[in-house]
Order: sequence, then C-alpha cells, then structure tokens
Amino acid sequence: MAEIATIARPYAEALYQSGKADLNGTAQWLDALAAVAANEQLLQFAGNPKVTDQQVFDVVSDVAKMQLPQAAQNFLRTVIENGRLTALPEIASQFRALKNAQSGASDAVVHSAFPIAASSLDDVAGALEKRFGRKLNLTVQEDPSLIGGIRVVVGDEVLDTSVKARLEQMKVALTA
Repeated sequence: MAEIATIARPYAEALYQSGKADLNGTAQWLDALAAVAANEQLLQFAGNPKVTDQQVFDVVSDVAKMQLPQAAQNFLRTVIENGRLTALPEIASQFRALKNAQSGASDAVVHSAFPIAASSLDDVAGALEKRFGRKLNLTVQEDPSLIGGIRVVVGDEVLDTSVKARLEQMKVALTA
C-alpha cells in the first residue's frame, strides 16, 4: 500500500496547509468523504468509463449526507478529476496524523463488548490519557466477542483488559 500512501501524501499536506484555520471542520467533512469513498460499490461506479466526473461528484456528495463547504467541494472535484477517489481514505488518515502531530494528540479506538455511556466514556478517556501519556481522540466500536471489558488501540500500542483476553491467557497457562 506504499503507492496509495505516496499518492495521498501531497493531497493530505495541501489540505492541511489550506485548512489550518479550521482543522476540526476540515477533518469532519474529510472523514465523511473518506467513509463514502471506502465503499466498494461506489468505487465500481466511479470506475465505469460511461460515468462522468460530475455524476461521481453528485453521488459522493449526496451519500455524504452533509452540506459540503466550498473548500470540500473543490477538494472532492480535484480528487475525482485526478482519479484519486480510492486514495481518499488514506488522505484522511494522513491528514488526521498531521492534525494530531500539531496538537500532540493520538487517535484511539476503544473496542467494547457493550455500548459505553457518555459519562463513563469521559472517565475512560481520562484514565487512558493518563496511561498513554497524551491526549486521545476516542472512537468507540462495539465488539460482542470481547464478552466484557475493553480493548484499546492507540497507534501500534494495545491495552487489552477484555474478558476474552483474560480467558486466552488462562487457556495458555493451563495448556503450557
């Protein structure tokens, strides 16, 4: 995937430079566009030679379900015209990395067996920020296979306090 990363880098850097006035707003619409662009059916539609760039733009902007600012519309048109729609998720990822580096934060995914209430999430965020030693942008994903507890992924670091992980540890200890 180094090729996609290489293609995405200049787009992400240009977007970061041009969007410095409102990085959070830019990240919001960029993440929405990246989620749409990750859809396999949309990519097949965009790859059809009979489909025009304007038709692809209309479909993506309609599916994004948000009013795109002019900068987002211009960016999306540029990405589509240059045939880089498949790189959009990687562009969003690299943009988030640049944004996080500037603010000293990291993205964290919290996998939980059950939904986490907003008040509990604040407590979890505080404990995790203390544990990892930096500000975290949390995203919660439900994973019933964990049985209970949480599994946190921050970059290449993993903190697994789930029941599933504990059961695996006990299994290894008993079979060793």
